[in-house]
Amino acid sequence: MADILIYSAAVCPYCVAAKNFLKSRGLDYREIRIDQDAGARNEMMTRAKRTSVPQIFVNGTHVGGFDDMVALDRAGNFQPLVEQAP
Repeated sequence: MADILIYSAAVCPYCVAAKNFLKSRGLDYREIRIDQDAGARNEMMTRAKRTSVPQIFVNGTHVGGFDDMVALDRAGNFQPLVEQAP
């Protein structure tokens, strides 16, 4: 099973969309809420080099935000990433 991590915030429609996208594919994920933990926000910015949420990592690879993940899926590159060993 893939190791999927989502940095998110409570009031974020793209975060909800990303989680629904993953759920619709039967994929489990870990969620870190940056609005509840300033350290997590700093960690996300260091890892992703971005300040917006969601920021999604699959098996340690930075996928980007929701739109990036959907674009990766449409190009046929999301599932192979999910199927790689973590």
